Amino acid sequence: MAKLWGGRFQKETDRIVDDFHSSISFDCRLYRYDIIGSMAHAKMLAKVGIISRPEAEAIVSGLTGIMDDIEAGRVEFSVAAEDIHMNVEQLLIERIGEVGKKLHTARSRNDQVALDVRMYLRDELDGLGQLLAGLIGELLDIAEKHLATVMPGYTHLQRAQPITLAHHLLAYCQMFSRDIERLKDCRRRVNVLPLGAGALAGTTFPLDREFVARELDFAGVTENSLDAVSDRDFAVEFAAAGSLIMVHLSRFCEEIILWSSAEFDFIELDDAYSTGSSMMPQKKNPDVAELIRGKSGRVFGDLTALLTMLKGLPLAYNKDMQEDKEALFDAVDTVKQCLKIFRPLVATMRVKKDNMARAARGGFTNATDLADYLVQKGVPFREAHEIVGRSVAYCLEQHKSLDELSLEELHSFSSAIEADVYEAIGVAHCVAARRVTGGPAPEAVQQVIQTARQRLAKYKAY
Repeated sequence: MAKLWGGRFQKETDRIVDDFHSSISFDCRLYRYDIIGSMAHAKMLAKVGIISRPEAEAIVSGLTGIMDDIEAGRVEFSVAAEDIHMNVEQLLIERIGEVGKKLHTARSRNDQVALDVRMYLRDELDGLGQLLAGLIGELLDIAEKHLATVMPGYTHLQRAQPITLAHHLLAYCQMFSRDIERLKDCRRRVNVLPLGAGALAGTTFPLDREFVARELDFAGVTENSLDAVSDRDFAVEFAAAGSLIMVHLSRFCEEIILWSSAEFDFIELDDAYSTGSSMMPQKKNPDVAELIRGKSGRVFGDLTALLTMLKGLPLAYNKDMQEDKEALFDAVDTVKQCLKIFRPLVATMRVKKDNMARAARGGFTNATDLADYLVQKGVPFREAHEIVGRSVAYCLEQHKSLDELSLEELHSFSSAIEADVYEAIGVAHCVAARRVTGGPAPEAVQQVIQTARQRLAKYKAY
């Protein structure tokens, strides 16, 4: 096949070079954006008088037919045509003849691919935002059912203070809310039209870039032609935002894996989202959570690949930048796949309230509350901290918990302790007393859920 750019060449490229250069195997997914962008470009060329309106109509009609045929599976892309842009143009010329050769006027593949990738990522950002919003909504529903489900909170994976499952889940709602904000912010920088930058220096033709921006729903146009074709910051920015989404999913999955173990026994995963062992018949494995945790590394790798690809490139476009798409596509696909399966994973898990409550009563999670009780009785906090530390050491020797100590035993550590201490260090009271904004008390958590639902309504409109 003769190359559309082959005028100055005296011999054909080697077959191995064609295979090495070709990106059609992965950038074919951009076909819709390439065609829609080309339609807008053709309309603009007619608007400013570079081609006639009948020519633009013939181009748009031909492109519409190509899109229909691609979506119906009637098009076989050519490796020799290298990429989606040249494949579409070659098909257009075959179908409508000489007028098809006018489409590429005042345009380069450099600004064309930048346009396609931005349009693709813009749609994917919207879709990922909706998936995150759906996950947040699911977590809020679960949280409302568990406002009073007491569980231990941890630091250093050691039981620290009692909280509720609702409070724990809302921590992830906060993380995923920030993820949505990052995607929205990234979208703002994605949504700038690069078409019109040409290969690197614009064009002598009187283009109406603002018309194309309106046609394609871009907020504005790029202000520097060199930057327009060489910028992939937006892809890096998404990969970074996607990496953080995966960090949050991975942390949550790690807790699900722990909680579903016999050692914790806080939850049981649904059979539909678990797997077994080929050898050990008793096993029920949290493989979905483990695989999400593992897939985080793919997205981190995609981010590293994009950064490394860009770090040494002089302006403007370089062939290295063809490597942006596979990394970007993989990051998008991986994050999307993980979000889609994680939501039903948590929606179907069974919470073992009694086991959570039993764990919250162990490990001296009410020790801080005993110290706070002493402070309220007038004991300086540092002294109270030392008193409770000695009390805990005594409990460990006696194999007791703090609330199992008699008043006489407690008096031996501080005369400030009175009979009301037992209410103060009861686990349920420890949680309920933390009414501070952002705390685990049920009424505080309920208020946060209400605020989160209001914020969620705005996300769903995004």
